[in-house]
Order: sequence, then C-alpha cells, then structure tokens
Amino acid sequence: MKRMHRHKLHVALATIAGAMLVANSVYAQSSHKASILPPASSAARVRVIDGPTLESAKNGIAIVRWTSNNPGGSDEHFGIVHYGTQPEQLNETAKSHIRLNQNHSYTVFRVRMDSLRPQTTYYYNVDSMQGDGTSDGLKSPIAHFTTP
Repeated sequence: MKRMHRHKLHVALATIAGAMLVANSVYAQSSHKASILPPASSAARVRVIDGPTLESAKNGIAIVRWTSNNPGGSDEHFGIVHYGTQPEQLNETAKSHIRLNQNHSYTVFRVRMDSLRPQTTYYYNVDSMQGDGTSDGLKSPIAHFTTP
C-alpha cells in the first residue's frame, strides 16, 4: 500500500514539475519576444575605433579583436577577418557571430582563426556584416602578426 501511495506521489510531483517547466518556458518565450527591438538605423559610416589587434595566439589558433562604432542595422551581426600569408592575397576568411546592443554607441568584435601554421606571418583586415550578409562597409587597413 505504501509503495502504491509513493508511486502516486511521484507521478503527481512529476506532473506539477512538468507543468511548471511549460509555464516558465511560455513566460520566457513571451517576455523574450517582447524585448526584441526592431533593427536600428544603420550607421552613416562604420569605422574602427580601436584595433584591430591580436588578442591571443597559441596552438594554431589566433583571436583578433577590434572595436567599431555601432554599425546599426540588424541585431544579428558577424565580425569578419580576411587573412592570408601574403598581404595582397587575403584568401582565408574567419567569422564570429555577435548580437549588437542597440543601447551602446560601440561594438567589440572578436574573431577566432583556426588551423594556423606555427611561426608563420599572417596578414589580415577586418570587416563586419549583418546577419543577412550585407556588409557594413568597414574595411580596416592591413595588419599582421606571427604565430608562435
């Protein structure tokens, strides 16, 4: 008898817990949807405020970081690094997703490049684009770093 009572109690608790999870999920989705703002106006001119600079490099991986004025447009954005071993041939591309904060006047981008060769000099420039692939028109001067 106690075993059957305990089983009914577990079923009741599981049902209540499931109902709470569904309610929290619906609340989170509705409050999340309500907080999404429409796209901000695109900046007249997107420019690099700080960087680009090598944040770190080790074990075949490098991270390039830069700050630009807030490019506006869609919240979904990508930081782009075009790179290669010759300054006139930036044939490789790395990109990292970012969500813009429309309340900030600037945006910090960080892009990770993988499978880099050791003791090799890489040349690069940076760009950013909206989630739909539209470039923000940012092209930095070419910079370089050498992997350890």
